[in-house]
Amino acid sequence: MIPSSRLKVLVDAPPAPEGRYVLYWMQQSQRAGFNPALEYAVEQANALGLPTLVCFGLAAFPEANARHYDFMLRGLAEVERALAARGIGFVIRKRPPHELARELADKAALVVTDRGYLRIQRAWRQKLAEGLQRRLVQVEGDVVVPVEAASGKHEYAARTIRPRIQRLWDDYLRPLAKRPVAHPAHGLAIRSDVDLSNLPAVLAGLRIDHAVPPVRRFPAGEAAARARLAAFVSRDLARYEADRSRPETGVASNLSPYLHFGQISPVEVALAVRDRGVHSGVAVFLEELIVRRELSMNHAFYAPDYDRYEVLPGWARQTLAEHAADPRPHLYTRAQFEAGETHDPYWNAAMLEMRATGFMHNYMRMYWGKKILHWSASPEEAWETTLALNNRWFLDGRDPNSFTGVGWIFGLHDRPWGPQPVFGTVRSMGPNTFKKFDADAYVRMVDRLACAEA
Repeated sequence: MIPSSRLKVLVDAPPAPEGRYVLYWMQQSQRAGFNPALEYAVEQANALGLPTLVCFGLAAFPEANARHYDFMLRGLAEVERALAARGIGFVIRKRPPHELARELADKAALVVTDRGYLRIQRAWRQKLAEGLQRRLVQVEGDVVVPVEAASGKHEYAARTIRPRIQRLWDDYLRPLAKRPVAHPAHGLAIRSDVDLSNLPAVLAGLRIDHAVPPVRRFPAGEAAARARLAAFVSRDLARYEADRSRPETGVASNLSPYLHFGQISPVEVALAVRDRGVHSGVAVFLEELIVRRELSMNHAFYAPDYDRYEVLPGWARQTLAEHAADPRPHLYTRAQFEAGETHDPYWNAAMLEMRATGFMHNYMRMYWGKKILHWSASPEEAWETTLALNNRWFLDGRDPNSFTGVGWIFGLHDRPWGPQPVFGTVRSMGPNTFKKFDADAYVRMVDRLACAEA
């Protein structure tokens, strides 16, 4: 049973009796398994005696480049094969997603969509709903606890949202079975104009930034995501609490790219971890996966200016302004940061990991961002540099979790600390950072990863 709190009717109309299929507009939940929006669509199609059709509109997404599109398209190719095996239709076309959904909605009995929290995702759904003459139901499947069920307001910090989420999460941590497809879609004859069997040609034909190349470190798709999850649970979870802040140990789930593109469900991840029993690694990981990640969804939903400097709490902007004229120990341009041309070999290694592999260990992400603030001419310039690099190079950039992480660097979801030059009372990170792990081993690890991408 899909909880009713995951469902939101965006257009309230009865199913159209002349409809040829139930349409699922896939956008955020890019997977064929453990996808409540898909299973809801199949349920509705079975009840109406119709096939299920899934559509995906391939359009320009702000700041997305060849690295992001390659990963996404490889995942969608797997989705297409999995849906075909279930008798579910799939069409992908080079169209703005909401426009493709509206076009195909004309012959649908009803339309189902998943949920995203970024401004552009919300705008797409709003545009589809405006004037749509079909029932439109949104299914929220990429969080454990639906955002509005967790809280009706913008939460100040993890400590304020934690009890709300923990009180509810057992209600949502339930398996999701695949529904049988009673009416296969083989006769629909609705064609794609994107050939996912020839991904290099598709990628080459997109008008995007091709200077940021695809990566080998993260093979895309549901199968790869589940393999990562299985390896993490069996090998690393038991030592996660002790070693998660030591980047050189490799004790991380490495699931953020897959969660970003919806190639794995956070509920599926949480269930796999919880099933390992009760120990500290489980508790710490679930805190990060559910409480911390869903705090970021709360931020993006209730603070739609999530990518603007003005979204920072007033105390943080005030203290940074008061210290804006403080002498900086070093000053670098965005180009120097992007090239990894600072005086700090550990910061440069973090930037190399980001450029070469599309990923950076979370502990190094914090240091990386704090030093951009420390070594930029102004906090506003640091904000713009951090966001630009975050969105360009990370596979999981342009994501509520990623935008919120950038905000944390500047004081979001944090509290004032003892005053420091440049930072004021915003938390700083300095040389003591490297007393907690083997930084030289981290540099060697990054060199190996970068060589593997060359």
